Amino acid sequence: MITRSNLAEQLRDYQIRSKHDWASVSFFSSTSSNITTSRVDVVVFVIWELVILAFLVFSVVSLYFKHIRLAFVLVCITVLLLLCMKITKQVRLARKKKRRMLLPLSM
Repeated sequence: MITRSNLAEQLRDYQIRSKHDWASVSFFSSTSSNITTSRVDVVVFVIWELVILAFLVFSVVSLYFKHIRLAFVLVCITVLLLLCMKITKQVRLARKKKRRMLLPLSM
């Protein structure tokens, strides 16, 4: 017989089994988040960070060769990418939190 406590226990077991404790190697990630990150999230944000690092390195190299305008443009692009990464992360976390709140207990 299916009871409420049995369903709650099954839900708890499912959440424990499906929980991913991936520690993000991300420098820009917030550690105060209560929602666990998946492998895809970690890979996406590591790629974002590598692109941002590449733009910073290219801007330093262009400064070394005295191309100040190019360095300024690359730094601006880097800042925009950083802002996009932060906004994307906040949107994903909000979606996950909203989706989690909409699940009924029987799931």
